[in-house]
Amino acid sequence: MFELTQETPEDWWEVEALYDLCFAPGREALSSYRLRDEVEPVAELSLVARDAENILAGAIRFWPVRVCEKDALLLGPIAVHPTRQAEGLGGLLMRSSLEIAASSGWDRVLLVGDAPYYGRFGFKRLEGVMMPPPTNPDRVLGYELSNDAWRGCIGEVFRKS
Repeated sequence: MFELTQETPEDWWEVEALYDLCFAPGREALSSYRLRDEVEPVAELSLVARDAENILAGAIRFWPVRVCEKDALLLGPIAVHPTRQAEGLGGLLMRSSLEIAASSGWDRVLLVGDAPYYGRFGFKRLEGVMMPPPTNPDRVLGYELSNDAWRGCIGEVFRKS
């Protein structure tokens, strides 16, 4: 059993250590990080999962961006500690944070990731939405929190300042 709470400033370095453990060295060199530079994550959507012993088991963050002249959420990173994988925690973090985003009035979410994994949550490839290079366009995925939120959207994703 896990308890999900909003990430606090005290969690920051522990979450960063989890991301370092789960992702390749140099993760911050990825183009998606250019959209996060000097921008605070969306606090109410950035969640941590702790087990009964209060040990960090997983985390998810969202960042505000602009695409097609509208606000959107950039999901990521999401990580589950290697010793807690295959327990459904990634799905719990994903579903819980998307529910909060919908109830908070957000309309759409995008991420860069593997379609087979994120497709099970309802993410689909976004044709014509361009992340900063050298992002593979096949990995740019979107999720609609409201009907037709991505309809007709073609253009670049920009950092929200």
